[in-house]
Amino acid sequence: MTAIFKAPYYKADGKKGRARPLPGPLFNGVVNEGVVHQAVKAYLANQRQGTSAAKTRSDVAGGGRKPWRQKGTGRARAGTIRSPIWAGGGVAFPPIPHSWRQRLPKKVKTLARHSALNDRAENDRVVIADLPEMQSPKTRDLIAFMGAIDLPGKVLLLTDGVKKNLYLSSRNLPAVSVIPFGEESVYDVLWAHTIVIERSALEASSSSSISESEEKDADEIDSSNEEGDNA
Repeated sequence: MTAIFKAPYYKADGKKGRARPLPGPLFNGVVNEGVVHQAVKAYLANQRQGTSAAKTRSDVAGGGRKPWRQKGTGRARAGTIRSPIWAGGGVAFPPIPHSWRQRLPKKVKTLARHSALNDRAENDRVVIADLPEMQSPKTRDLIAFMGAIDLPGKVLLLTDGVKKNLYLSSRNLPAVSVIPFGEESVYDVLWAHTIVIERSALEASSSSSISESEEKDADEIDSSNEEGDNA
């Protein structure tokens, strides 16, 4: 599949190289806004703890005695001092602890992630880079690299596997997030203004996508041959 988008490339020392094509299987130009909205809603709902609660009139202590007799006082009838209209009473329709969890089908989540990445690629917000190798966590070195490539706004760094030292170096930077490539959510992609993808991670993803498509084509050929033999 031919590449639709190209992205600027930076070396580990911050020097700019030749622009590189983004792999077609992942960056195919398809942006499904409805699916992206659905994925973001599910992500935000799943962040909720669902532990908020309040007491109804039956949960509040006291109020077992009728405050005054039903008739003859001139006042409005009342059966308990824990009624929701009384100070110190219960809540009429209180929040009840429950799960807010939403589940999306696997194909929907994949389409949403691809759509978010394609949206960033369409707007020239995807960068390919060789991230610096860090022997120990140093925020100063990461700031120097980010300053060399000069990216505006919030930045999402997608690494080739877990890069612990790089992750630890970014924890003190509120506008930088480091996540292994393939584990980022749609919300993570939309949170960032610019996506920086490590070159080796992109190459590994591209090769795996090609092998999967070849296996699928081989399965289709085998199934068609079997149908021909049966006929």
